[in-house]
Amino acid sequence: MNFDLSEDRVAIRDMALDFAREKLAPHALEWDEKKHFPVDTLREAAALGMGGVYIRDDVGGSGLGRLDAALIFEALATGCPTIAAYISIHNMCAWMIDSFGSDEQRQKWLPDLCTMEKLASYCLTEPGAGSDAAALRTRAERDGDHYVLTGQKQFISGAGNPHDFYVVMARTSDDGARGVSTIVVPGGSEGLSFGANEKKMGWNAQPTRAVIFDKCRVPVANRIGPEGIGFKIAMAGLDGGRLNIAACSLGGAQAALDKAVTYMGERKAFGKTLAEFQALQFKLADMAIDLEAARTFLWRAAWALDRKSPDATRLCAMAKKFATDAGFEIANSALQLHGGYGYLNDYGIEKIVRDLRVHQILEGTNEIMRMIVARGLVGR
Repeated sequence: MNFDLSEDRVAIRDMALDFAREKLAPHALEWDEKKHFPVDTLREAAALGMGGVYIRDDVGGSGLGRLDAALIFEALATGCPTIAAYISIHNMCAWMIDSFGSDEQRQKWLPDLCTMEKLASYCLTEPGAGSDAAALRTRAERDGDHYVLTGQKQFISGAGNPHDFYVVMARTSDDGARGVSTIVVPGGSEGLSFGANEKKMGWNAQPTRAVIFDKCRVPVANRIGPEGIGFKIAMAGLDGGRLNIAACSLGGAQAALDKAVTYMGERKAFGKTLAEFQALQFKLADMAIDLEAARTFLWRAAWALDRKSPDATRLCAMAKKFATDAGFEIANSALQLHGGYGYLNDYGIEKIVRDLRVHQILEGTNEIMRMIVARGLVGR
């Protein structure tokens, strides 16, 4: 693996950094405070190719790889981790359709997803089946040429718009993980409704709701792939999703580190700037080292996933755990270096800390990441 980025990759990263600086960072605190989901801004990102980063170009995708995606999502998260993370989830849903859907399904749904004219939500987690995803209970009963869905999904990012798409994992048989299928449910379907927008610690600029199916009728033609491979599709999607969320953690951590360096060069105590105190210099150095180590690990895992390496799933789990833990600790350390000012909204540090905390939970908790790694070590 060559760690020198090509000119094309540098250009892609710089494009995303410019977008984050000009379109996300100036509004991030206001969006967080007002719980505003900036759909128009998402579509501006999509116009630059970020609505279908690794979707094939015959349906409007950018046709890029996972390392390219890692660069893009890290860059976007320097402006707002919340918005970067939602764009990541949207891309994960689109990838499932692109990778496992029929050509008819791809041509029908993906152009609108790549432009983000339609937004997508990933519906796996349930109230009683969080980490144990194979135990999900939402059912899809066959009724002629339709499925009738009954059940509820929990913690669904982006949910609530009746014009969007919901990529749903539902049980079509009682055969454990092999009884799960993937079904695309259009917003506005009869029997589809939503819970209230959850009040959260962070990620306030994207809605999070329960998605409720009450005898929701969906054509069988909306099933992605054959019956029974839904769990495989869900887990395959999460490999890339974990890399993206790790990248978002690094972008938020980089922004926090940059803020800390600037603040320490300006703030004076005992007649010197904070940056002149060696103990604080060492703290900055440790933060920068941890950030670079996590970034290197992330690139290694993305490289493996691009090449469909046999150890890609394990490396994605490792990188997600390592990078999201490191990202949160770096942001938290940046808050500490700001002292009391770090606790204030105006400086933007406390928002980054709140946003990055959930990255250690979603796309599989970091405890589950350890389980994936451990099973590979002990052969169970």
